[in-house]
Amino acid sequence: MGHNNNDAKTLSRRNFLKYSATTAAIGASSGLWLPACAQTANQPKKGGLLRLGLAGANITDSYDPGRWLDSFAFVAFSSVHNSLVEIDQEGLAVPELAESWEHSIDVKTWTFKLRQGVVFHNGKTMTADDVVASIEHHLGEQSTSAAKSVLGDIASVRAKGKDAVVIELHRGNVDLPYVMADYHLAIIPSKEGLADWRSGIGAGGYQIQSFEPGVRMHLVRNANYWKQGRAHFAEAQLLGINEPAARVNALVSGAVDAINRVDLKTVALLERNPDLKIEETIGAQHCTFPMLCDREPFKDINLRLAMKHAIDRKALLATVLRGHGQIGNDHPIQASNRFINNDLPQRPYDADKARFYLKQAGIERFNIKLHASDAAYAGAVDAAVLFKEQARAAGIEIEVVREPNDGFFSNVWMKQPLCTSYFYSSLTADRMFSIGYAQGAGWNETYWAHPRFNQLLQAARGETNEALRREMYHEMQQLCRDEGGAIIPLFTNSIAARSKRVTHSGKTAPWGEMDGLRLVERWWQA
Repeated sequence: MGHNNNDAKTLSRRNFLKYSATTAAIGASSGLWLPACAQTANQPKKGGLLRLGLAGANITDSYDPGRWLDSFAFVAFSSVHNSLVEIDQEGLAVPELAESWEHSIDVKTWTFKLRQGVVFHNGKTMTADDVVASIEHHLGEQSTSAAKSVLGDIASVRAKGKDAVVIELHRGNVDLPYVMADYHLAIIPSKEGLADWRSGIGAGGYQIQSFEPGVRMHLVRNANYWKQGRAHFAEAQLLGINEPAARVNALVSGAVDAINRVDLKTVALLERNPDLKIEETIGAQHCTFPMLCDREPFKDINLRLAMKHAIDRKALLATVLRGHGQIGNDHPIQASNRFINNDLPQRPYDADKARFYLKQAGIERFNIKLHASDAAYAGAVDAAVLFKEQARAAGIEIEVVREPNDGFFSNVWMKQPLCTSYFYSSLTADRMFSIGYAQGAGWNETYWAHPRFNQLLQAARGETNEALRREMYHEMQQLCRDEGGAIIPLFTNSIAARSKRVTHSGKTAPWGEMDGLRLVERWWQA
């Protein structure tokens, strides 16, 4: 996906996860799939209607898995489709449509054994040909898929009989099972050798009864779903509600059973409501102010460094997030990641140093527009306004341009030199860097192109020596911090809210939002 392709700029947002597995758990996995709710005292009930009010609905949403744009599509289509691999509620890669996998010593050849007897919504039995076509949909020069960048090392995908698929890589990748868990890599039926994505047919727990992009989707349970102990609701109605206040009102009034991206100013109020429950995922995503490095004014690294020193992260955490998050250090690896570089000094708010970098750029005062929308995260506009006030002391005049929530990621993101944005936290360092920071990646929202960074990214991906891999990721974090185009001031907790009319096993996924986007499949009526 070339980053000069306009279609690429409107592609889907993030499915980033929290890494907690060992390399041994990744390789040669042969464990059976286990239902997330098994062995719990809180036993699921069958039937009922789930009503969701979701941010992130866009009129550009479509059945094409390579173009899913934001939270609405993420949650909706994760209910309709399965991937080869699933991320469970412990943050581990576990078999889904693949029953098991193994790899060569150099981690360049992976064989995924497929689960037998899986039937698509149209009655077709899944075969290796469907899997090959589904993966190939995201490959090739003409592909504009959001998943293309993470699949860039794939040399070939081929069927091995009807029940296995072999993936050959140009370079080794110890994290490939986590890559294959990407919800964009939905396995869909093939037709004449191509993935038939236009049908909207999957193998998941729910099938689509109706879909109005940007507005709503109505799902009905797949009576032939292969997973036991999942997909409990008889129906689910997903409503696109992009305005934070409207989402909260819909929940409080009983119009919906759960919402995402709760306005942080309302959390305390909702907590006092005995009929509601707050669902908070620690460090689920990080906020960014991406500066476009391929054009003026942010081609100049001095201007980027001035901006990075002109933001008061502690004040943002206390004021905007109300403590629901952690301070960021201008790289995307969260504190819980095993490859976090704790030796990097935390960048402080320093107006004098920001002025110094302005001088290095040859200017005394700097004027820039910041395009902001709460489509990025709850409080993004407030963060932009606070950044404006903080930067003024450094001689930086920021004009905050408030953009509509609807269409923000289609019309503003990756088009304006400076805007608000977010990423889901990544389960693996490679995945986070590959999608958001690698040269040419569809989600490289700053168009940053750093030869040393890209060299390290390729080398670390196939490095089986843990100590060497850690050194590489540590250097990459430093490069992002000191030379990259993203201001990353905060890691935010994802806060959803639900009525006590719906419930779950008591444990939710430690990444992303809404139980790792799987609440429609994992939750049930109380």
